[in-house]
Amino acid sequence: MARVQLVMSDADRDRFVDQARREGMSFSAWMRAAAHERLEAGRRVRLFESPDDVRDFFRSCAALDGPETEPDWNEHLRVMNESRGAFPPPA
Repeated sequence: MARVQLVMSDADRDRFVDQARREGMSFSAWMRAAAHERLEAGRRVRLFESPDDVRDFFRSCAALDGPETEPDWNEHLRVMNESRGAFPPPA
């Protein structure tokens, strides 16, 4: 079995170890599981192979439940500007 060494911040290591413990796993097992999940997620991505694939994708998006119309751009800007004013700027 291969042995792998990783370099990461202490904060990341602590967060990962805590999460592994919450899931009842060793840190090594948790890291392996995370790597496997990432590989599987990449395999599930299906690339468009034709213009029909693109049209089918957008038809399926249009069929999803959601608001009938998107807010107009000025509404998006208003919401973004309100959000920006809600938090002090970073130091």
